[in-house]
Amino acid sequence: MKKLIQRIKALLQRILKRFASNSQQTSPLINFRRLDTSIPSVFPRWESGLVLVCSQCANEQPNSFHPTSRSSTACEDLENWLKSRLKFEGLWGEFRVVSTSCLGVCPQMGITVVVVSNGSHGNSPCLIVNPQNDRELLYSYIKQNKG
Repeated sequence: MKKLIQRIKALLQRILKRFASNSQQTSPLINFRRLDTSIPSVFPRWESGLVLVCSQCANEQPNSFHPTSRSSTACEDLENWLKSRLKFEGLWGEFRVVSTSCLGVCPQMGITVVVVSNGSHGNSPCLIVNPQNDRELLYSYIKQNKG
């Protein structure tokens, strides 16, 4: 019985090693690291920062901050601007801009944005951003929080 258990353990270790090497080869954007858990984990390239833009802020009406844009919301415009700016400056990949559902802040004017970086240790403030007037200020804040 002991030999059978040892053989099963050895087989499982080989499978895990093969899974780890395949995971590294299949996606160049993801670094696979083994953790002390049985749940598979990955550490993506965007470890420098994750920018969460609330998609519900100002969602009731078309872009009230930029009246010429009727096809998208202020949230979408801000998210797209941030993505473009990060790509232009070569920081896309280190940072990831993601639309999220309601963050529970619900400002009357502005959009809620949270910048999560390695240095924040889970303690990131919710920023209330005017999507037109505060863009550059927000972008500077994101760069300053680079991990």
